[in-house]
Order: sequence, then C-alpha cells, then structure tokens
Amino acid sequence: MVTKSYSIERTIEASPQRVWELLTDADAYPSWNPSVVSLSGRIAGGETIQLVSTVNPGRTFSLAVSGVQPAERMVWSDGMPLGLFRGVRTFSLRALGAERTEFSMQERYSGLLAGLITRAIPDLTESFARFADGLKSAAESRPT
Repeated sequence: MVTKSYSIERTIEASPQRVWELLTDADAYPSWNPSVVSLSGRIAGGETIQLVSTVNPGRTFSLAVSGVQPAERMVWSDGMPLGLFRGVRTFSLRALGAERTEFSMQERYSGLLAGLITRAIPDLTESFARFADGLKSAAESRPT
C-alpha cells in the first residue's frame, strides 16, 4: 500500500545516452543538481550509494541501486526491514527520437509505518522540479 508519492516528467533535448551519463555520474551530481549536497559511491546495479540532499542536509541516505537497464531505467531504494517502511525512486528514460528523451522520476513510500513516517517527510515537489530542471539544463548544454 503506497501512502505518499511524488513524480515529475520533462522532455529533454538530448539523447537517452547523454541523460543516462549524467544520472550515473555520482561525482558530477552537485554540479548540475541543486537539490543534492553530495552523492558518493558507484551508481550501478547492486551497488549502494550515499546521498545528502538539501531537503535534509543533516542526514546521509544509503540507497540500494537496482533495476538498472542502461539508458532506460534505474531504481534507488531505502527502508526498514519486515516491510515497515520503504522508499523507492524510479528513474525512467524514453527515446523520442535520436536527440530527444522523455525523463520521468517517481518516488513512492509504502509499508506498515509509512503513514506515520511520511508525515515527517517534507513536500518534495520543489526538490523534484529542481532535480529535473537541473538534469534537463545539463543534458542540453553539454555536447553529446
């Protein structure tokens, strides 16, 4: 049962491969993504990354990377055991031609404690917009 979710879409005038390169380059995140303080680790299937966001700069999130389909889809997730709470962020890319991509990002919260925990999570609408707009700007301004 999902208790809260956020999503955003953008059409990006760049190839899915170019967008993917940005999404999987942890070191570059702070240069294009104003909602990220830091991101460390290797963004690849089966890896764990550490994220510090502007929404909660005092906390480091350890996120499992899974569901990786290069230039198409990736999932970051975190949570509590026994189905108590889980947050899942899914990134999706769809080619709209050789140099155009539909980017979407969705985050969903679920679990037995999700109703209680999500009350403490701030509204992420603005953070999602900054993420998507930063990605779009970076992808469109850099050579492919």
